Parts: sequence; structure tokens; C-alpha cells
Amino acid sequence: MSNNTYRAAIITASDKGSRGEREDASGKLIREILEPKGYRVESYVVLPDEQELLEREMRRICDGALADLILTTGGTGFSPRDRTPEATAAVSERLVPGIAEAMRMQSMGITKRAMLSRAIAAIRGKTLIVNLPGSPKAVRENLEYIIGELGHGLDILLGRDSECAR
Repeated sequence: MSNNTYRAAIITASDKGSRGEREDASGKLIREILEPKGYRVESYVVLPDEQELLEREMRRICDGALADLILTTGGTGFSPRDRTPEATAAVSERLVPGIAEAMRMQSMGITKRAMLSRAIAAIRGKTLIVNLPGSPKAVRENLEYIIGELGHGLDILLGRDSECAR
């Protein structure tokens, strides 16, 4: 990771969490992982699993240039209410398939159920959006695997660096 500071936003998609019926351990864990790595959490919200609300919050953050990175947690499974990847795709200008592929590849070494993740990653404007799973264990495994390379990608997206060649 570069020496730059990045602005991050955390969006948790959880019906129970949004009603206060469940503590959002995953969103809090994302913050705990990000801050020591030089990310400043500018926004944190728990929303119900409603695609329109998720889209609206992602657009607000991206179009207002409020964060360089949005990390979502939850809503990536097979439940009919799991709509986070659809919300991300709807606001996306460019897809970043390698991030989700890397997370699934890493997770497959831990559990074959990783193949059931529908998480995606995308860019809108100058903001990278990455869908993480909903469980704290899976959040840690996935985010710790990708966090080291996200800084370089963000540096290119933000115009701080010009290429991926080493």
C-alpha cells in the first residue's frame, strides 16, 4: 500500500441490522481492518436489503466524491432479499471482476461454499465499490486478502499513479 490516505465508506445491507435487531459486527470489523491501513472511514450506514436504498447511498457517495472506496457487507447470497450485487451493478460505470474473483479464489481454499458468493466490484466515477460477504469471519478473510493491492488500484483511479507495471 502506498503512503496515501484513502477515504472509505462502509455500507451494511441487513434487514435485522437496520431495525436494531442484530449488531453489525461485519461493518465494525471493516473499520477495524481499514483504519490501521491508512483508510479514513468517512461514512458508515446500515441499510435494509432494499436495492433502491443501496443504489441511492452508493450514488450519493460516488457522485458527491465523498469516498475513494465503498465496502459493502451483506446481501451477496442467494436469498431473494440479497440485492447488493444488483445495486452495485446498477450504479457501476466499469466492472472490476478480478477483485471478486480473487476473493472467491482465496475463500475456496477455506470453504467450497465460497462459490455461492455473488459479490462483485465496480467503479463509479473515482470511487471503487467492493462487495464483501456478510459474516465477520468471511469479511476478515476476504478484506485482509485484497487490502494490500487496493491502494495501488485506488492510486491509479485517483490519478496518483499511472500504471501497474513493476
